Amino acid sequence: MTNIAHAPLLAYLDAQRPLPLLSAIALRTAVVLAKWSERQRTRKALAQLDDHLLRDVGLERHVAYKEARRMFWQG
Repeated sequence: MTNIAHAPLLAYLDAQRPLPLLSAIALRTAVVLAKWSERQRTRKALAQLDDHLLRDVGLERHVAYKEARRMFWQG
């Protein structure tokens, strides 16, 4: 499973010259770990926003809370 933002980069790398199997696995693992880390960071930040900032981004407190409680591997 790849993030849409990372898909063009991976497609570019694959098109240039196919990577050796271990390199391809390592690259895809790094992409997944980076995506999980980003989700964890942004959900933690979302949980810390006050009501005023949540209104600015168009979210209600209960929706932000529900999103912030999701696990990092959940898309």
